[in-house]
Amino acid sequence: MEYTQQQLEAACAKLAAAEQARTLALAKRIAAGVNIESSDVYIDDTVRIAPGARILPGCILRGSTVIGPGCVIGPNTLIEDSEIGAGTTVNASQIYGSRIGEKNNIGPFTHIRVNTVTDYGVHLGAYVETKNSNFARGNTVSHLTYIGDSDVGKYCNFGCGTVTCNYDGEGKFRTTIGDYCFIGCNTNLVAPVTVGDGAYTAAGSTITKDVPPAALGIARERQTNLDGWAGPKMAAYIAKKQKLEEESKP
Repeated sequence: MEYTQQQLEAACAKLAAAEQARTLALAKRIAAGVNIESSDVYIDDTVRIAPGARILPGCILRGSTVIGPGCVIGPNTLIEDSEIGAGTTVNASQIYGSRIGEKNNIGPFTHIRVNTVTDYGVHLGAYVETKNSNFARGNTVSHLTYIGDSDVGKYCNFGCGTVTCNYDGEGKFRTTIGDYCFIGCNTNLVAPVTVGDGAYTAAGSTITKDVPPAALGIARERQTNLDGWAGPKMAAYIAKKQKLEEESKP
């Protein structure tokens, strides 16, 4: 499709006017005490940002979002219709329809879906996804974990690969985790299920029954070693790799 010179000039003028309006809006926020460190940000007029907050490059803030004082948002962060408490950092993450508490550390690459609520000092780290869940004070979820439809007590630690299995194809069910719990790596919590205060789950467990307070929940087969079984099976593989190693030597 070909465009006339007049159409192109009109489109350029429209873009220039939009950019001028955006730059003016950012300038007003800077004058009000917000630290905006790049023009490469997009902030709806409906967004409220407290003085002293820092907005780094690549951020998109939409809707009824509220950013508290002392926050560091970005780089490359999308926040929509959410409240971010004072002193919280959100790095390279996306947050939708949620309420994040004070002094939280979010990201990088965290996906916080609707109705997530966190208290003071919560850490949701790399490749963590949450939805419709409540996190009490001081929880640590460092990486590669999904927590949905859950209520989590204070000061819990989640090992890598934890999953709350909240959907059975027909209904959604909740997981309840008490205070001071330690959820081992690669734990599947099959809802509805409760982990009591101060309880452990062993790494690699699929928990389908409640774990009492201060108990260790183990749900995995005992290991069996078959001596010599791998030798014949691995012989050809090892020989192939050894040949490649020899051929690659200078």
